[in-house]
Amino acid sequence: MREIKKILVPIDFSEVSKTLGPYARYLADKLGAKITLLYVVRSLDYFGGFYVPHTSIKNFEEEILRGAEKKMENYVVDYFENYPVKTKILIGDAATEILNFAEEEEFDLIVMGTHGRKGLDKVIFGSVAERVVKGANCPVLTINPYRMKQ
Repeated sequence: MREIKKILVPIDFSEVSKTLGPYARYLADKLGAKITLLYVVRSLDYFGGFYVPHTSIKNFEEEILRGAEKKMENYVVDYFENYPVKTKILIGDAATEILNFAEEEEFDLIVMGTHGRKGLDKVIFGSVAERVVKGANCPVLTINPYRMKQ
């Protein structure tokens, strides 16, 4: 077993993300670890097949990226104020980018939420958490906020 010194916390700014802060901070404090928050902006390249001008897609993606940067700043203020965290925003498929970033940066633990999607929702949107759990080179702690007693 290796020491846990680097914790990756993928967030999506949903209600689920609000529950991750206390868990990540608790673990980081107990383990003497550092936290990095990661948000992945969905790439819009797949709209290229719909005859949308590429420049329009790029401009829209840049706007989304700026919005994500602002949301990340607000998230840090709301849930990690006066707490040392790093942040990273990437563009692409969420599960793929989380897995690649975790491996490249050699994280020791991933702490992420689940949405608890079922049925058609899961078929359409997939499960990022499931893909990360199955593909990660490090342990993954998943938190289902809908099952947590407050």
